[in-house]
Amino acid sequence: MADIRAFHAMRYTKSAGEAKGLTCPPYDIISEAERAAFLERNPHNVIRLELPRGEEPYKTAGKTLHTWLSDGTLRCDKDAGLYIYEEEFKTDVDHGEVRSLKGIVCLVRVEDFSAGVVLPHEETLSKAKKDRFELMKATNCNFSSIYSLYQDEKGETQKRIDRLSAGTPYCEFSDGLVTHRLWIVNDKQALEAFRADFAPRKLYIADGHHRYETAIHYRDYCRENAVWAPGSEFVMMTLVDMAHPGLVVFPTHRLVRGIEGFSAEKVLESCGEYFQIETLADKSEIAPRMKNAYDAGQKAFAFVYKNGDRMNYALLILKDAAVMEEFMPEKSEASRGLDVSVLHTLILERALGIDRENMASQKNLTYTRDLNEALSTVESDEMQCAFILNPTRVEEIGAVAAAGEKMPQKSTYFYPKLITGLVMNNLETPVED
Repeated sequence: MADIRAFHAMRYTKSAGEAKGLTCPPYDIISEAERAAFLERNPHNVIRLELPRGEEPYKTAGKTLHTWLSDGTLRCDKDAGLYIYEEEFKTDVDHGEVRSLKGIVCLVRVEDFSAGVVLPHEETLSKAKKDRFELMKATNCNFSSIYSLYQDEKGETQKRIDRLSAGTPYCEFSDGLVTHRLWIVNDKQALEAFRADFAPRKLYIADGHHRYETAIHYRDYCRENAVWAPGSEFVMMTLVDMAHPGLVVFPTHRLVRGIEGFSAEKVLESCGEYFQIETLADKSEIAPRMKNAYDAGQKAFAFVYKNGDRMNYALLILKDAAVMEEFMPEKSEASRGLDVSVLHTLILERALGIDRENMASQKNLTYTRDLNEALSTVESDEMQCAFILNPTRVEEIGAVAAAGEKMPQKSTYFYPKLITGLVMNNLETPVED
């Protein structure tokens, strides 16, 4: 069902500089200060294309792309290929275990979600989609890759990936946190084998929902307006086995602000009906107690708030998961069983009055994956309280997507993010059969 293709990737030439200075993380996690630092390192950094600035940022990105293709800064590979991409990293910067994650970068035919081939798991925001659409219109390119998962019970595809990347990588560098490696596969027999592997499979979007929905929109736009973009029927994706041991999903914690008449005592009182409430002595208990709950399969949250000048911490453990059927009867068991569903339904909506529209607009809610940041924002009174979550399990993500449903925004944070600028896709380049 998934139609994957080799492609003539657009990549930096050696004259542009070292890959470390030319690449960057995804645009949506880069601050203005970080953007400036990337450009100071190398003025040809892909951030000028992926996150343009100025009075006419999209037009500027288009002109910059044209200049770089003309002067040889960028060039499309002569031979079509698939690109094996590996990230080696620590799960925690200070003392985490070392893991590696390896998949393939290729083109995937853009399919409507209704076709059941590419499956989303998370809701999206319209502002981000408009931004990405305008950039695609101006540049006809995918500068960053969508991150998707696939199921392969026998692991045959991963064995093929590992065999083809057993030698020295074409490119290798570290950005300080992650070591990135790239191999290029041009062998036609190998390319056909990969294509056959994915023909019966579904793909589950892990990261890049906005970009995929934009790809659908742009494909339709090109069809309707006779835009010359032969590659617009496809989009660049990095595909990783859902059972890969290197997969890491971090939780995204919820921070609450601006609730009129906020009372932590009332929140706890409301939670008492459905949650067992345990007081934690201090913040050092949060991580181990949350992990214990995770390992035990419990739905639990740490509630962080202030009482006067004193920080307070409570562990909320759901008493009976069956209650979710009463509140979400229209949803599948997979959706009802998500930690974020429990938190949003029983606490944020019921106890704090933060409905789905409010969540989408982020009027009273914001997010962070950093536990220390969550705690500090409450301590500084920037936020009224915080809810600390456990990570969503990969198998839960697949189950929700397979049920044709979506999680709330910011339900997952796959780590590490895919690098932007190492391999790019020029939609003006024809796609080979």
